[in-house]
Amino acid sequence: MSERILVTSALPYANGPIHLGHLAGAYLPADLFVRFKRLQNKDIIHICGSDEHGVPITLAAEKRGVTPQDIVDQYHNENKQIFENVGIDFDYYGRTSSKAHYKTAQDFFLNLYDKGVFKRKEQEQLYDEEADMFLPDRYVKGTCPNCGYEEAYGDQCESCGTSLSPNELINPKSAITGNTPVTRKTEHFYLPLGDYQPELEKWLETRKNWKPNVMGQVKSWLNDGLSDRAMTRDLSWGVPVPVEGFEDKVMYVWFDAPIGYISATREWAAEQGQEDKWKEYWQNEDTELVHFIGKDNIVFHCIIFPTLLMLHGDYVMPENVPANEFLNLEGKKFSTSRGWAVWLDEFLEEFEADLLRYVLGTILPETKDADFSWKDFQGKVNSELADILGNFVHRTTSFTENYAGGTVPPLENPSEKDLEALEQIQVQKEKIAQSYDAYRLREAIAETMNLARIGNKYFTEMEPWRTRKEDMTICNNTLHVCLQLCAALSVLFDPVMPQKMEQLRKQLGINKKPAWKDVQRDMLPIGTQVDKGEILFHKIEDEIVEKQLNKLEQQSADTESADNYEPLKEEIQFGDFMKMDIRAGEIISAEEIKKADKLLKLTVNLGFETRTIVSGIAKHFKPKELAGQKVCVLANLAPKALMGVESNGMILMAEEDDGSLKFVETDSAPGSPVT
Repeated sequence: MSERILVTSALPYANGPIHLGHLAGAYLPADLFVRFKRLQNKDIIHICGSDEHGVPITLAAEKRGVTPQDIVDQYHNENKQIFENVGIDFDYYGRTSSKAHYKTAQDFFLNLYDKGVFKRKEQEQLYDEEADMFLPDRYVKGTCPNCGYEEAYGDQCESCGTSLSPNELINPKSAITGNTPVTRKTEHFYLPLGDYQPELEKWLETRKNWKPNVMGQVKSWLNDGLSDRAMTRDLSWGVPVPVEGFEDKVMYVWFDAPIGYISATREWAAEQGQEDKWKEYWQNEDTELVHFIGKDNIVFHCIIFPTLLMLHGDYVMPENVPANEFLNLEGKKFSTSRGWAVWLDEFLEEFEADLLRYVLGTILPETKDADFSWKDFQGKVNSELADILGNFVHRTTSFTENYAGGTVPPLENPSEKDLEALEQIQVQKEKIAQSYDAYRLREAIAETMNLARIGNKYFTEMEPWRTRKEDMTICNNTLHVCLQLCAALSVLFDPVMPQKMEQLRKQLGINKKPAWKDVQRDMLPIGTQVDKGEILFHKIEDEIVEKQLNKLEQQSADTESADNYEPLKEEIQFGDFMKMDIRAGEIISAEEIKKADKLLKLTVNLGFETRTIVSGIAKHFKPKELAGQKVCVLANLAPKALMGVESNGMILMAEEDDGSLKFVETDSAPGSPVT
């Protein structure tokens, strides 16, 4: 076990507020783990901060007619406060626009530059003539050549996860003006990832207990072969490149953003009055570095950043990257543009933070996408927090106050059932710790609640309402055992519900927060004063849930204006339209494509011939459902190889506001022209 642990959470873009999906991805999981380790008295710090140089920030600034600095100043402060309100306990929350970050990132860049790591290459880059600027990756959108998703960005397809360059997109468009960009020459520094792939693979082989979904995505990238990736951009907003002749360029955001973990740790150390303390966490090999992220950041934290750290040579490498999948909302993807989101600040106006921490903790998307629903939220609060944990605590403290003088009674001649119940404290404690250590946080929470279930079952079976009349010694033993179980729960549940567990400890007369090692069968001394206090958890009524569901639907409906529809593409002439040959078709069969979870290989009858067409619809339709489906096909699209399969045409689809796809259908015979 390492002497110290450095935990980072992915730096959120400072271009908008935090919603439930963000919290479930990288922040709550990290906080649960860190709080558990602190209870174990481990030397651990949790570092995060605002990523303030992403292209989404410049786009947001342009849309609102303000400067990027205005945007990041607003959301940095707002998001920092929101995290505090929901109980995310960062040791330091930095920002990548700070002077300390600029210096750290530039020093890092120069270290690699001086070693000759970068390749200096001239390239053809997309240029928006109307905006008079080169277009960075995220300023370009188009159709993904891998899965056919039409809203792919120039650096990555968010549908299939494929890494892209803007020039690979089909029908690229400028995100600024919507125009088709032209190409112009520019020069950039590239990181030749392929040159270092063997060394990176050797290091990855030493990583233990990484999640299958994480390692699977990494291996997919490696199997395709790593290529050169530009580390500089033609932008005015970002960390300036500290090399003569490149002063008008800035660092690629995914070069400087992870270095934000380092610069924030340096700022934390300075705040402690120990300028060099950051080196213990970043440059001492006896440190365990753990990155908590969402799955869309896996490539950057498992391939690009480790390569940069490895090439620099002065920093520790990640021990683990327990990335989470995505959280959906009421069965649909979160969509801020469509108003389909639950914002944390609004949630906390209606409900206590610990309720959300518990419920989200039980559904974390650890290995696959998960779903938050208001009915499920209500159900877990009512049936688990109120009926199991809250009920057990209230029964125990009320009986103690009413029939044991409000103090912890002695344990005299305990029965086998008494001892078995007490033994469960240690049994569950070990299970919970094992789950936390393996980053199985949902399991850790479930095992903690199991102890409350054990306590409730024991209380009911021992019938203290009867034994208080027949044998007070047996009744006192029951209350003693239940109080010890409550005391254990007040610590074991502390990573999940810190505020509620502090309230519980006050009821139990525990004045100093115990450590993990203090969780024993005799935590509460005999004679300790106990107060039944306020009920820990109140049930949520149906009308409260209906209010939230109505609010979500109304919020989504309010955003359905012309501004929220996909903008019309640039005007074309009739002759351009006539060049497209759209034909009626019928799907004969469909099958999956290996290593392409978004793609299906379709065999389509066009009347005059049968064609193979690759379509990115695997997340929406099952192959066996598609035989006989009537479709419209762009039949004269140039053939293109997708995942090793030549696709001869494109199936026309319509996207609903919830992200679901519908076929553009016709009842015409296969081969009929669609005009």
